[in-house]
Amino acid sequence: MDENKETLRVGAAVRRRRRALELTLAVVAERSGLSVPFLSQVENERARPSMRSLQRVADALGTTCVELLAAADPARSVDVVRADDSEFTHEPRVRPLVRGHHQLHAVEFSGDHDPGREFQLRNDELLYVADGTVEVEAEGRAYRLGRGDTLYLTGGVRHRWRATEEDTRVLVVAVADHIEAVEDDPRR
Repeated sequence: MDENKETLRVGAAVRRRRRALELTLAVVAERSGLSVPFLSQVENERARPSMRSLQRVADALGTTCVELLAAADPARSVDVVRADDSEFTHEPRVRPLVRGHHQLHAVEFSGDHDPGREFQLRNDELLYVADGTVEVEAEGRAYRLGRGDTLYLTGGVRHRWRATEEDTRVLVVAVADHIEAVEDDPRR
């Protein structure tokens, strides 16, 4: 089997996270608005959640869909992600650019995006607009980004963004949530 064509085991990652938090399927169902039977099918790899459903599960588990996808995929020391590689092709399209449980996550967003969804990542992140335009709200200020523009956000900054043109593609690169990023002590 081609190692790059392995199926993501996102259900197993969901189950591991749920059990680590000592939550029942019923609690996750209530928090996510999804049914217990559907969540059970996801955990047993009999159903594949859409990105929207996976985000709802991630929210219910206090994590992100990027973290769940990373935990679902074995880490590789060298890995090529081809432009047409994508486990999730639903709109909006979210394509992991780094697979596996690593210290860095990179994701490409294209298509429609929920502009009301607020993000607050534990560690630093960088948004890069590959195509189109994006409006970002962070710390009470609005920023309009065009093709080639970047926006750096320190960990903990609440923000939301939305595409303002069709065919907008945004790359988000972030330090993984499981990494404890600390500032160097300048007195050393």
